[in-house]
Amino acid sequence: MDDRIARRLRSAGIDLLPQAPPRHPYEVATRDGDTLYVSGKTAMRDGAVVYAGSLAGAGDISRGQEAARLCTIQLLSALDAVVGLECVDRVLKLTVFVASASEFTGQALVANAASELLRKALGDAGTHARSAVGVAALPGGSTVEVEAVVRVRAEAA
Repeated sequence: MDDRIARRLRSAGIDLLPQAPPRHPYEVATRDGDTLYVSGKTAMRDGAVVYAGSLAGAGDISRGQEAARLCTIQLLSALDAVVGLECVDRVLKLTVFVASASEFTGQALVANAASELLRKALGDAGTHARSAVGVAALPGGSTVEVEAVVRVRAEAA
């Protein structure tokens, strides 16, 4: 891993997580030329969902942000495993799904945590377009799921 990225990760208190193979019939990421489509990452650690359930009110925003950070660490870990973080040229699009009650409108505030973490970890390459979407439920009961479209350098594996 590039020393700059490693320093950014350390300064942000981020430890990349080991990646288990998918339990369902999909790939962690698929590549088309220099574009990498990374499957959704939920708020899991050691094979278990850490942040579960729907967000209902403003008091739930911080819990949602913690879930979004964990999803983003999972996303960074997957990128590192698939191509290496040093091969990420730019995060093009981030989609953040938030399990939320119909009255909850803080999806963008939850998604900010993922966006900020990508920027801390990858610098300018972590700046992206984004959608924050409220949904009724997510896989495994996760509170948040994050997926990305990433441009990678030609030398990426």
